[in-house]
Amino acid sequence: MPLAKNRAPSTDDRSNRICTMAKLQAIRGMNDILPAQSPTWQYLETCFARVVQSFGYREIRFPILEQTQLFKRSIGEVTDIVEKEMYSFDDRNGDSLTLRPEGTAGCVRAADQHGLLYNQQQRLWYQGPMFRHERPQKGRYRQFHQFGIEAFGMAGPDIDAEIIQLAAILWRELDLTDFVVLEINNIGSAEDRRHYGQALRKFLESKSEQLDDDARKRLVSNPMRVLDSKNPAVQAALSDAPLLADFVSADSQAQVRQLQRLLKAAGISYRENPRLVRGLDYYNNCVFEWTTESLGAQGAVCGGGRYDGLVAQLGGKPTLAAGFAIGVERLVLMLDSLQKVPDSSCQRIDVYVLVVGNNLAGQGLQLSQKIRDYYPQLGVICHCGGGKYNNQLKRAFNSGAGLAVILEREGDAETPLAEVKIRSLDDAGVSTTVAIGDSIEKVGEFLGISAS
Repeated sequence: MPLAKNRAPSTDDRSNRICTMAKLQAIRGMNDILPAQSPTWQYLETCFARVVQSFGYREIRFPILEQTQLFKRSIGEVTDIVEKEMYSFDDRNGDSLTLRPEGTAGCVRAADQHGLLYNQQQRLWYQGPMFRHERPQKGRYRQFHQFGIEAFGMAGPDIDAEIIQLAAILWRELDLTDFVVLEINNIGSAEDRRHYGQALRKFLESKSEQLDDDARKRLVSNPMRVLDSKNPAVQAALSDAPLLADFVSADSQAQVRQLQRLLKAAGISYRENPRLVRGLDYYNNCVFEWTTESLGAQGAVCGGGRYDGLVAQLGGKPTLAAGFAIGVERLVLMLDSLQKVPDSSCQRIDVYVLVVGNNLAGQGLQLSQKIRDYYPQLGVICHCGGGKYNNQLKRAFNSGAGLAVILEREGDAETPLAEVKIRSLDDAGVSTTVAIGDSIEKVGEFLGISAS
């Protein structure tokens, strides 16, 4: 309704007008992936799918939105993810829902709900966006993407070795082997960690003056989370803390020793990191990370391990399990900074079809598709939107195409053209005019290719 005559605009009127006029921006930490960046993502996605499928893993897809309790029960309520980082809200029915902060819990829920786990072995993979409310920085975003694999129903340590081997093959395929290091640790069973937590709490209580507020809170609720602290003073206090390895059961030690033998047999180097505990509570026995120095402080690009108790913890039958997740954004940064994306993976335009004059658009579209059908390996753009010859030719050069096919005439005639001009888009600018029926083969001659 228009404003009443002589009435000054209200505050609400002005606010609405400002909101209407304001330029909308992406949410902080949730980034657009632009066309110039897409080839790296496509190359990485294609490579990952090829590697996991070669190991017999099958794709599973599950929602990005789950019940909040799924993550509280799996990740652990006393973790940074659950306490500080999850995007949770009540829907219109009053149910608490959460945008998935990681993939394992959702994969377990989906696989168990649809009867894929009980008395079965499954090798599954997934990819997609995850969400955590963190301080955005290089390689760490509020909407980020992960590749993940999960293997169910196998006791290990051979399946543990396989998932690590799969990651090693991925690094080889991406030419990143020399830029990543495998770190492993044995965190034992939940009972082992309970005894260790008691000893660690007692130790840290004697160092309380060196702890920050967050560490003191963790000391009460979950002392192992103190090990994740990035505070140098806290890390200094931990320098002579008890080691988890001293509390791990003999069975767990034997399993991890066997894993180490399998890794050596596979030619996979590793280093033991007794401080590695991962940030999620569901892990047991072997945990691992692949780290790099190519990204500065954000050094982990892949992490995983065993989580034999998670399926039962979420209400399913006890099921052995192991898996990992890879941060896609961090790999994209690595591939771009190290220039590891092959030129062949980038989208190319080979032929640009110019349409100069009236009543030629339909013929231009038809000819463009005939070229695509005959040479499926080519990228073909048909100019749309009209324009003068010089302007269209400039666009053809800017597209990176190697060849122009030119439909051109003056006037408003509606009869199909009988001839087209073919021109190389290089310094030589060699061109020829041919009958339109011969133009398809002539394109191949110019480009030195044959039909696929």
